[in-house]
Amino acid sequence: MPITNALAGIAVEDIAAAIVFYERLFGRPADARPMSEVAEWKFSTGGWVQVFTDADRAGSSLVTLIVSDLAEVLDDLSIQGITPVAKRTGDFAKTAIFRDPDGNQLVFSQTLRNTY
Repeated sequence: MPITNALAGIAVEDIAAAIVFYERLFGRPADARPMSEVAEWKFSTGGWVQVFTDADRAGSSLVTLIVSDLAEVLDDLSIQGITPVAKRTGDFAKTAIFRDPDGNQLVFSQTLRNTY
């Protein structure tokens, strides 16, 4: 089964409030708005994050985003007033954990070794 890409879904209660947060988080407007209750951001090396209205599941999503320089990401997000709720360093990766307004968990991770 050759998988060529992936789309991570994040359930939110208020799409308008979520879009404001994710535009700040990603530093740009959504790349697509296929429906009024959906916003999508595409990444240059593949993959998408889709934020969508689903009040029943809002706040229960988890997405890990791999970055090449976690310190740079933290600096950029700090300027936007977005700060992590936790940071961790392990043998293979260092991570910063964030929460969106609904409580969804967003993990930015930088690998320390070529493990993938």
